[in-house]
Parts: sequence; structure tokens; C-alpha cells
Amino acid sequence: MNDLFPPFLYHSRKLERKGSCSGQVLRAAGEQKMAAHKNGSLIHIINRASVFFKNGSYRKRILLTSLKPVQCQRRAVSSIGDRNTNLTPHLSSNLAGWSYNELYELSVKDPETFWGSIAKERLTWNKPFDQVRDCEITSGKINWFLGGQLNVSVNCLDVHVAKHPDRVALVWERDEPGTEVKVTYRELLETTCRLANTLKRHGVNKGDRVAIYMPVSPIGVAAMLACARIGAVHTVVFAGFSSEALAGRIQDAQCKAVITCNQGVRGGRFIDLKPTVDAAVKNCPTVQHVFVAQRTTNPTPMGKLDIPLEEAMASESAQCAPEPMGSEEMLFMLHTSGSTGKPKGIVHTQAGYLLYAALTHQYVFDYHPGDVFGCVADIGWVTGHSYVVYGPLCNGATTVLFESTPVYPDPGRYWETVQRLGINQFYGAPTAIRLLLKYEESWVKKYDRSSLKTLGSVGEPINHEAWEWFYNVVGDGRCPLVDTWWQTETGGVCIAPRPAEKGAEIVPAMAMRPFFGIQPVLMEEKGKPISGNDVSGALCIGQPWPGMARTIFGDHKRFVDAYFKPYPGHYFTGDGAYRSKEGYYQITGRMDDVINISGHRLGTAEIEDALDEHPAVPETAVIGISHDIKGEVPFAFVVLKEDPSLNHTAVVKELRGLVATKIAKYAVPDHFLVVKRLPKTRSGKIMRRILRKVAMEQTGDLGDVSTLDDPSVVAEIIKAHAQYKSLRSQNT
Repeated sequence: MNDLFPPFLYHSRKLERKGSCSGQVLRAAGEQKMAAHKNGSLIHIINRASVFFKNGSYRKRILLTSLKPVQCQRRAVSSIGDRNTNLTPHLSSNLAGWSYNELYELSVKDPETFWGSIAKERLTWNKPFDQVRDCEITSGKINWFLGGQLNVSVNCLDVHVAKHPDRVALVWERDEPGTEVKVTYRELLETTCRLANTLKRHGVNKGDRVAIYMPVSPIGVAAMLACARIGAVHTVVFAGFSSEALAGRIQDAQCKAVITCNQGVRGGRFIDLKPTVDAAVKNCPTVQHVFVAQRTTNPTPMGKLDIPLEEAMASESAQCAPEPMGSEEMLFMLHTSGSTGKPKGIVHTQAGYLLYAALTHQYVFDYHPGDVFGCVADIGWVTGHSYVVYGPLCNGATTVLFESTPVYPDPGRYWETVQRLGINQFYGAPTAIRLLLKYEESWVKKYDRSSLKTLGSVGEPINHEAWEWFYNVVGDGRCPLVDTWWQTETGGVCIAPRPAEKGAEIVPAMAMRPFFGIQPVLMEEKGKPISGNDVSGALCIGQPWPGMARTIFGDHKRFVDAYFKPYPGHYFTGDGAYRSKEGYYQITGRMDDVINISGHRLGTAEIEDALDEHPAVPETAVIGISHDIKGEVPFAFVVLKEDPSLNHTAVVKELRGLVATKIAKYAVPDHFLVVKRLPKTRSGKIMRRILRKVAMEQTGDLGDVSTLDDPSVVAEIIKAHAQYKSLRSQNT
């Protein structure tokens, strides 16, 4: 696989293994790379170095000679927290020595003192703020650190380059194992500045929106930071969305430019990205330029809007004056699905978001200087924003960019990477954990995981089986496992087992404790807070915090209606939760029509909108059902027109393609059940709870069906589902 990225700045620093003749090969390659760097081009060296790792025998030699047997004594869950979990008492000089309980109480009772003292010391300001906050949560008015000015890229790069320029900022774990690329803070700053100057030269200015449609990579991170440096607003779109989904996000944000790659590389496969962008921008008249980076050497057609990114950057200065940004000016927007069809452009601003991401990164995961932080999320999701890019870099950390999959080239990929890179914190999704626990434990235990200090789970509630496997098998029963709850809208972790008092227990499969400034409130249906413990209700948060979203781009009314109107005076999360007898919080799942597919939130209405565009489909209803690996999957109930010539199998195939084209492949329902009609109330509302009961085969307890316009429809659907199930069993 001949690949390069980007040729003129990045060194491929592969660790030399003692006792192997490959060390001489790498030293020779290193000398050539040094010479090439002086000449301003590393294309042929990076290409040539990649060949060594295609050779099979060399890679195998590395993996086999580095294996070490691991023998660790397992400990009881109640003892988790004895190691490296005490709160480092340096939130700020004013708060040094305070316990977690004291700090938490201060954060909710006197947020001005708490957040103000931390923001002054932990962020570098162009102009100090003169007011800590100005919030009125009922109307969705949220402002933090008013009057202050800073630049996010300065806080993530310049401040660290001034102290330790050669510290590794990024470890790009490329698709092929053993070909990692390390980028120092100085190199990342230079690349960011070149890219920022390239954007400015082509008319991208402060306030303009830029779409980033790229794989996990150093140039993707630099693109985000370059936008932040010049005051442009980035909207990263997951590089798996279809051209229509990409176009919709570009149109919503009114983007002036798009940054992409010719291809992505994942699981040993090439993924064409540029053609997807080409199809999208045909319907996006605001796009003036498309900057195209080269992830592979495979050629891609270039059009009149296209600019070769590496060539353009090569002629730019490695210095770019940062734009001072007001605390409440936009940093980025990120689209997320809701209970209506159109994705929401969630807006995050500068200072509050950065401070919250950095603080949660440090204290939830017990990060210490010198640690290698491994979050395996894509930069197209908020987890990648907060815990691959902004949080770790603001803290001066070494952060891993994971390009591959958990099972490429085999199910040991994560743990081989942990061993090779010396990862200290590992943060991943329950979906991946559930996938991996299906394989033999030997895929984990053959690798040395002694570097691990903290494990983390993100994206959806983790089930007990996955939690126990993650903790006992991967962590050898010695690493605290933090099940984190948060959302795109919250900016960072809101509820997690850490931070906590030293030695505090961790209950399996429970998020447990609120982070500083987060005041969870459980609500009953009529909007009254539920007091006491051992209770369940709608999860709300009682007061603003710096990291929360500020609005939905172009639609503040929708923002207020979705998050603040359901329970006035509170932020409504859309999730249900249980508060245990001990006062700990456990997330019980979504309360609206949103499902969690492999940790990716998707509104059922968005899928229905795509299905309803088929000319043979007058009506659909999509619900989420549980899945052993993915957590949830969509189940589509489809009503077809009464046309005897319709081929149901062909229509369903077309519907699958429609969803893949309009949204993404992961959004395609696992199940399609063709029915004559849907269960509706007399007012026309579809009774989705009945459909969910049928899909989950829980028809013995359908509840009250008297409100249906015609209760006999239920028997029809149950019969159709039984036939569908029988047919599926015959075909498997």
C-alpha cells in the first residue's frame, strides 16, 4: 500500500527493534528521510518506507519478537480506584488541596468562583474576561467568560511549542500496523499555519464556514486547528456519509470551502472520498474551493473548484498570526440527528468548550504529563473533537489518531497497538468491545498491556458482559474503567465514575458521578423534580456549564424547543436515567425517537424521510431494537401501495440503497417488515411502542390498545412479523 501524508512535513518515526536486522534498514531510511527533509520533500522516502511494511515478513518479525507473556493478579471490583485515581489538586492555585466533594459542591453552588479561577490559570488569553457567566437557561441564553479573547489553536499548539517543541503531539496509527507516524507540536504548528495561510489566500476569513470531510489523520487535525487559528468555523462531516448527507450539511452551514482527501484507507480497503465531495458540491453553490489532500498515490480527477492541498501549502509560510476570538464566537458546528428528520447543526464556542474538554480529559481519565492518550474515535464525531483533538492538545498530551478498525488485520489490533505505542488511557465504544469479546481471549492476552492505567467507554451505555470483559480481560482487573455519559450538545463528559474521592468504588456499567458543574435532575412526566434515591425519570441538568452547546445554527427556536422547553429551567438530555440507592446515576436509554447505532446517534425520522421518497412507499415507521453487537439497529415497518405488480423483494432492496445513498450505510435498517397499515390513534399518531413490542417479540404485554383507530391492525402486524421471522430462519 503506497501511501503518503503529507509529504513535505511528516516523518515516519518507526521504533527500532533491538535484535533485528530491520534496525539497519530503518536507520538507513531515517538518514534518507533527514536528507529529504532538508530538501523539502519526503514523498519518495515515505513511499519507500511503506514498502517495508507491505513485506509481511518484516511486520511479522516485529510483532512476534515484541510479544511478552502477561501475568497479572485480578482484583475485586470494589478495589478499583486504589491506583492513580486520587484527584490531582491543581485545578487552580485557589483550589489546591480541595477534595472532590468540596470541589463539586463549590462548582454547583458558586460556579463563578469555581470556573473563573480555573479559566484564568488554565487558558492563555489575549484579553482577560471581565464576567464569568451570563446565563438564562429557560430562553437558551448561555454565555461564559464574557469580554475575554483568546485563540484555541494557540492554547493547543503555541503554548506547548514554547515549552517543549519536540514533544510528540500526534501518533497517527495508520491502517497498516507498524507504520505509525509521529508528529511533534512544532511540526503540527507549522502544518496548521501553512494550511491556515492557504485558506486565507483563497478567501476564507473569520466567520466563514469550512466543511472537513476527511479520515482520521494529522492533516485532518491540522485542518480543524487551521480554521480555529483564522477564526473560521469548521464543520467536520464523518467520511462515511453519503454525498446527499454531506451536501445537506454543507448547505445548512453555508460552507465557503471543503477540505477532503482523494481517498481514505480503512481495514485494508481504499475508500473514495473525492467523488463523494464532487457529487455533493454540485448542489452547494456557496462552495468556492475544494482543497484535496493525497492520502494515497492513486490519482483522482480534479475540477475547476479543486486545489491540490499539499502543493498549495508548500508555498505558504509556516507562520500565521492567530486571530483573537471572543469567548462566545463560534468555534465549530457539528450536525447530530434529532427526533425530526433534519440534522441539527450544534454550535460550540471558543473558551468554554475548550476549558471543559481539557478539564474532563485530565480528570475523568486521570491524564498525567507524558501519558499517551488513546481515543479510537473518528474526528467526524464529537468524541474525536473533544478527546482526540481539543482536550488532549490543550493539555499538551500525546494523542493517538486511529485510522483502522478493531479487527484489521486481526482481532488483536487494538491491543497490539497498545503494546507498540505504550498507550496509557484507552477510550473506545461498547460496540467494539462487544464485537471483540466474541473472539478468544488469547487475542488480548498475547500482547503486553501493562502500560494501560485507565479504560474508558463512550457512545452508549455499556452492558455488564462487555464491562466485565473490558475490565478483567483487557485491564487485568487493575485499571479503573470509566463508563462516560455525554452528548454532542454537552461538549464533554458530564457523568462518569471519575473524578472521585481517592479509593471511591466503581460500579460496573454505571456512569455514576456528575462532573464539576453538572447538576443532574430526574423529572417526572409532569415536569416535577423527583427527589430521593432508587428512582427513575427523565435526565435533565439543572444549570449551565461552560462546555454546553450555545444554539442550533440558524434556528435558535429549535434549540430552545428541543432542550429547554420540555422542562423549563433545565436542560433536557433526551435520555432517561436511574438514581441508585447510593445516589449514583445509570443511563437507561433515549426517551425520544433517536436510536444509537454503534454509538452513533440517528433519528428515526431521518431514516423515514429517506424511505418515504420511494414512489411505491406511502408510509413508514422506524423504531430501534436491541442488537448484541451494535447496541441498537433500525427496524423499518413499510406500507406499500396496493399494486399487484409490485415486487416486494425488489422494493426492499431499493429502499436499502435509498437509505445508504441519502444518509450512510450504517443507517440502513437491519429489518424491513412490509405491512398493510400502521397502528394509529384516532388523531393519526403512529403508536411506535406497539411496533417496538412486536419487533422485540414482546406481544404478551402490548398495553392499552383502545386508543387505536382500529385495534385489529395489531393482529395483522403480529401475523406479518411471524411470517417474516419464519422466512428469515429458513434462509439462515
